[in-house]
Amino acid sequence: MKSAYELAMERLEKDSPAVSLTEKQRAELAELDSIYQAKMAEKEIFIEGQLAKAVESGDMEAVASLERQKSADRNNLQADLERKKEAVRSGN
Repeated sequence: MKSAYELAMERLEKDSPAVSLTEKQRAELAELDSIYQAKMAEKEIFIEGQLAKAVESGDMEAVASLERQKSADRNNLQADLERKKEAVRSGN
């Protein structure tokens, strides 16, 4: 008799079968992660410098704007990364 866990895993496998990736796809995904991690770090460093200047000058409006920009940049890069990863996974 199968456990509830085994039954749930079977149902999950039917709904969305596991995708096996080739070594080339894994390498491409790792490369994308590396590239986008560097892009995110570059943006963070730049905006952190701008934030320090804004805080120093006491411009709280600029600080809030830069915080929003930092968050939006991070979200945009993450979304772009996920789109590219999905393209690699689907073989396009």
